[in-house]
Amino acid sequence: MSRRLARQIAFQTLFQIDLSKINLETALMQRLDDVALNAENRNYVEQVVRGVHQHIAAIDAQIGSISKAWEVHRLGFIDRSILRLAIYEIVFMDDIPAGVAVNEAVELAKEFGDEDSPRFVNGLLGTVVRDGDFQ
Repeated sequence: MSRRLARQIAFQTLFQIDLSKINLETALMQRLDDVALNAENRNYVEQVVRGVHQHIAAIDAQIGSISKAWEVHRLGFIDRSILRLAIYEIVFMDDIPAGVAVNEAVELAKEFGDEDSPRFVNGLLGTVVRDGDFQ
């Protein structure tokens, strides 16, 4: 299974936690039990979901500082979950190039978001990469 599928599973898990306020470990167990991932991709999903959870205040502060017109809690669940995932990858995962994180986030936005999501996600993440000053 590919990293793209693992990223999709991580996004869906973050979305589920945000939308339903389900426990992180329960959500991870449910999602990972539903799909066959190799050990590397399973570890990626767990690292990203736990990492976003651990750094969520800083990640949301970053989103809030660059999306001046939108407070984080007013963003849609899909866009917010994609942005959290991508910012975590950009800031905390040195093995993932920023360009890959942005491109994959835009692909998730195309697949799961509305028609404005890809442009919105790309614009915000472009600012994160360009400014390079994570809060």
